[in-house]
Amino acid sequence: MTDVNFKSAVSPAQRDTGGAMSDPDRRPEEGTLPYDLIELLFFAYKDFTGDPDDVLAKFEFGRAHHRVLHFVERNPGIMVTDLLGILRITKQSLGRVLKQLVDAGIIEQREGLNDRRQRLLYTTERGHVLAEKLARLQQERLERALIGLPDGSEEVVRRFLLQMIDPDAHADILKLVRSPFHLKD
Repeated sequence: MTDVNFKSAVSPAQRDTGGAMSDPDRRPEEGTLPYDLIELLFFAYKDFTGDPDDVLAKFEFGRAHHRVLHFVERNPGIMVTDLLGILRITKQSLGRVLKQLVDAGIIEQREGLNDRRQRLLYTTERGHVLAEKLARLQQERLERALIGLPDGSEEVVRRFLLQMIDPDAHADILKLVRSPFHLKD
């Protein structure tokens, strides 16, 4: 499943220094792009999603399934329309993924109490177990990453991740994300 080719991993700047990696503590020169941060984020994302990908592959599910399962697990009774807003995908895409999750007994749909046209989504017991397993894998990776960092680093990481999100979306994201440290915009 790898999509990384390490054959030409030496940049022109590294060739100038005999192929040695540049000092990671060195600040980039004014006007240069932070390629090291960009690349580290690519690799961190690959590994962060890779652990759950391996589990999901056994079900023939992918990352779209994971996202749907995650937000249904975290928001029991979520309406399909609200899930569409969170995921920012088409109704058709969600419908395909949702059908597979329902057929596999991972998610169930119920009619709304006041409006029978509403479709409310819940994880089944099987779905709950799977969602917990996937979250545990990612929690373990986050814990390994935070070990050895100074006290308070977890809050710095939260702030950094929030700053990576478009400012227009902060309010909606902060309503959705439940954090023990109550992130503030």
